[in-house]
Amino acid sequence: MAVFKVGDKVEAIDDVIKGIVSHVQGSSITVQTEDEFQMVFDARELVVITGSITVSNYEIAQVKKEKELPKRRKPAVTRPKERNLPKMEVDLHINQLVKHPKGLGNYEMLNLQLETAKRQLEFAMSKRIQKVVFIHGVGEGILKEELRYLFNNYDNVKHYDADYQKYGLGATEVYIYQNV
Repeated sequence: MAVFKVGDKVEAIDDVIKGIVSHVQGSSITVQTEDEFQMVFDARELVVITGSITVSNYEIAQVKKEKELPKRRKPAVTRPKERNLPKMEVDLHINQLVKHPKGLGNYEMLNLQLETAKRQLEFAMSKRIQKVVFIHGVGEGILKEELRYLFNNYDNVKHYDADYQKYGLGATEVYIYQNV
């Protein structure tokens, strides 16, 4: 157990309280905090602060320099078979499919988008294109759900969210199994 004297700088172990010892009576230590309050602690609850920690500008500069070093990133490894495969992209935004979409209702727009998706998927199957990205946008998610329902009707198709960095949440990627 540390011996405390009047005038010692102390800090509470389990609290964020610092101050100077103003009175010692056995194991009861009275501390005047930095906020000018008198508080009584048991000697086991305090620690004497012997010196202050100083950090030079040079040391701060060294730490900043270490943090600024670029981290080496491993390049994404693509398998040789996937390296040469082009991805087919199908943009299903209604303004990409029709010149004047203002006269169409929601039901007509949705059906047009689904027919386009089905036609493009079957085209990709016939041309043996393995990956197709359907860009549907975020919106309310109705087109996305309808697309997933459409893709579930095919046995040789697996679908999942497309690359988030490139498309965000607004695209679904379809992988077409060729030898089924």
